[in-house]
Amino acid sequence: MEFKREQLAPGVFLTAIGTTKFKSATLSATFLTPLERKKAAVNAIVPYILRRGCGSWPTMEAVSTRLDELYGGVLESAVRKKGESQCLGLIGSFLDDAYTLDGERVLEPAAELLCQVLLEPAVEEGVFREEYVAGERENLLLAIRAQMNDKRQYAMARLVREMCGDEPYGVDRLGDEADAAAITARSAWRAYQDLLAHGVLELHYCGSAPVERVRAALEPLVERLAPLRGETAKLDCQVRENRAGQEPRTVVDHLDVTQGKLCLGFRTKGACIWREDYPALLVFTALYGGTATSKLFMNVREKLSLCYYASASTDSLKGICAVSSGVEFDRMDQAQSEILAQLEAVKAGDFTEQELQSAKQAVVNVYKSVPDSRSQLEQFCLTAAVSGVWEETPQETVRRVEGVTAQQVAAIAQGMELDTVYRLMGMEG
Repeated sequence: MEFKREQLAPGVFLTAIGTTKFKSATLSATFLTPLERKKAAVNAIVPYILRRGCGSWPTMEAVSTRLDELYGGVLESAVRKKGESQCLGLIGSFLDDAYTLDGERVLEPAAELLCQVLLEPAVEEGVFREEYVAGERENLLLAIRAQMNDKRQYAMARLVREMCGDEPYGVDRLGDEADAAAITARSAWRAYQDLLAHGVLELHYCGSAPVERVRAALEPLVERLAPLRGETAKLDCQVRENRAGQEPRTVVDHLDVTQGKLCLGFRTKGACIWREDYPALLVFTALYGGTATSKLFMNVREKLSLCYYASASTDSLKGICAVSSGVEFDRMDQAQSEILAQLEAVKAGDFTEQELQSAKQAVVNVYKSVPDSRSQLEQFCLTAAVSGVWEETPQETVRRVEGVTAQQVAAIAQGMELDTVYRLMGMEG
């Protein structure tokens, strides 16, 4: 498996992964743009409008028919958030040419279809079709409202919004309901034009074709995009530390729920993907609350039965660690105290060699599995594109993780600063 990355034009990049491991190939186009509160919703709707149809294939059914002709290919819209960047695009999955009948080529017509959907949207009166905008606006509103149905995810989203309310990171990938409701065909068209002109375009391929052929297949897309380009947007992600003397905030919501949610947000004191101690951050997260052998799981959940679940996760682009737990309303204080006590234990190096090795192995397994999945490879490359960290392959991360020491893990824990506590309580809790 070979990674090759090159710049095809200003702000346009191709990452090609040559492999014969999969029967299907991935071909995607993703615009990266700074995450902004007022633009998030209107940006988020664009990939879904594009998927509704294009000049050559003006309806969703027509696009699907064309995909069927390409051995049952798939083309899906995607809206993601990486650090403080919004990632908007189309991800295609097609039969790899190595498995077609009589050596038929799929890459070139798949790239042509991707180009058509991306650059030839169905329009009326110089903007997106009102019918398509109205339908996708309603879908976007439903998706935003549906986030509240999963209270575990909702509580984490509320923690992030409260913790990073004055930062781009506090913006949801889909934007908010009010902005989504205000989207018009004209505002969506302006957002689309802005992405074409200023977004960083990441083209991704994973399959058996050589990079020269992939480049040639995508050349029409790059050439047609060139006249529309302006100054490329600058991507950034600010990793903050708590202000000196800042006390943690506690935010409490009351909803009609039967199980409470307790979330704690920590700043990592600068530990992130760009620092040398990044592997130690990964191991710390696994040891503290990232696995079934972690401190939070074994002690807070299993030994003390204070939580229905308790886990920790880290956004390595933003330098934030969050603990998520499900707790009875009357055990909130006790659960919070024990979650913090387990952090103090890691700070003091109070963990066994077996715990350390289990945490390292869990992280190693995650990175070793990346080459086994086209979707994980695409996600890995997208993170690398946003962060600019291309020199470290999954194999290199594995090597560095295996060398992490107990002292390095304790040092990461010592840098953790509690920023915000979020509690979701019942109506009478």
